[in-house]
Amino acid sequence: MASGGPPFDLQVTHEGLDALVRAIRREADGKALRKELAKNMRDALRPGAAMAKSGIMAMPSAGTGMGAGLRAGIAKKIRPEVKLGGRWTGARVKAFKTPGLRGFANAPKRTNRRNGGWRTLTYGHEPWRTQVGKRHWFDEAFENDAAAYRAAVHEAMEDMARRLAARAR
Repeated sequence: MASGGPPFDLQVTHEGLDALVRAIRREADGKALRKELAKNMRDALRPGAAMAKSGIMAMPSAGTGMGAGLRAGIAKKIRPEVKLGGRWTGARVKAFKTPGLRGFANAPKRTNRRNGGWRTLTYGHEPWRTQVGKRHWFDEAFENDAAAYRAAVHEAMEDMARRLAARAR
């Protein structure tokens, strides 16, 4: 590392994040530093979560039987997630399951699906019908800006690494 850099290797990989978290744990106020790093990483991913939310809210409901309630319920469950330890370490935007939403726990996954859609009961007509959502609404939210989100998370990691390096001097 160049002079003035952190005393450990930092990369936007799980190993780089693990190295940063290990260095934070060695600090006296490591718990507060970890919380701050997690907050900064979540803040870096918030624009992507907002894009995914607008993607599901833009899904047409005409002819699909999907009202605003289903779309809004899915949008509420989309948020950035950061874990700094345990089996998985990293940052991502995740669409969590929606178990209380019309008994449709896998709504985020089914509406983003490439093929098919999901089956629902229809009253007064055929007993079952297939509904199709807006394909790739979640994936399209990150398609063009993935490098920008990765860079923003990397910048949050770099800021923390610089702070730790300044303490070590």
